[in-house]
Parts: sequence; structure tokens; C-alpha cells
Amino acid sequence: MTLDATTRESNMRASIIKYFVDTIKGNHGIEVIFDKNLIKPDTSSKVLDQWVSVNIGQTSKGSLSEVMLTIYCLQRKDKEGYKLAQLVDKVITYLMVDADTSSVDDIKRIPLYKNFPTRTDWTEIGQFMVQGIIGSQDMLGPDGTKFRILTVTLQWPAKV
Repeated sequence: MTLDATTRESNMRASIIKYFVDTIKGNHGIEVIFDKNLIKPDTSSKVLDQWVSVNIGQTSKGSLSEVMLTIYCLQRKDKEGYKLAQLVDKVITYLMVDADTSSVDDIKRIPLYKNFPTRTDWTEIGQFMVQGIIGSQDMLGPDGTKFRILTVTLQWPAKV
């Protein structure tokens, strides 16, 4: 028995990675990483002052599947936290419905793609719905990096 494409972990992960790379890195040139090393991220010897770390967390599979994302917005060299606030605003922009568009239910949708081995040909097979965003207070890492954590719940209909 094979899993339906809407239920596959690989499709969910590839779609989330594609979305954040296309939006945050593609539109703003801000580095996006997908590991848990926040203070010294492995970015091929680049020195970063600003980056976003997206961690794919707990999942629940069913006819309405769910995944929790923990998104760290990180900023160095920011005495008053203004640059961090701007970064958080950029990330949240891609998780909320645009104020300028008319939406029937005001729920942000993110494409769910079928993951092809080459990752060059993407076919949309569904959509994630952003169901909640919880933001932490500003925090300070041991090296002076300021960061804020966004906990995001995504849900999508899946065939089980």
C-alpha cells in the first residue's frame, strides 16, 4: 500500500522548504535555514547578521492533517530590536492574508506540492491553511543575537 501524495511527509517538508526559500530568501535575500543550530548556523562560511530558521515539528496525520512550525527570526547588531521587528513583520506577511485582497474566509493558504526527485518540476496537489501564529517576546542569545520565536500551525486536507 502506498501513501496518497497529500499524506506524504516528503511532500509536506519539500513544500514548506520551497515556500520559505521562495518568499523570504527569494523576495528579500534573507538566508533561510532548516536546522536547529541558531547561534552558529551552517551557512557555508557566510557571516550572517540576519536569518530565519524554520523547524518542522510535530505532525498529526488524518483527513485533516496538521504540522507545527517553529520559526526563529534572528538578528545581530540590533541594539534596540528594530531590525528584528522588521524581520518578524516580513515573515508574518507570508503567513497572513494580504489586507489588499478579498478573501472569503481570511485564512492564508500555502501550496502543497508533489515532491519530484529532481525538485525542478512542482505540481500543486493541495494547500496548507495557516491556523494560528503565536509570537514570543524578544529574546537574547549568548552571543548577543536577538531573536523571536513564531509558533505556526498549518492544517491541510489529506487522503488517508
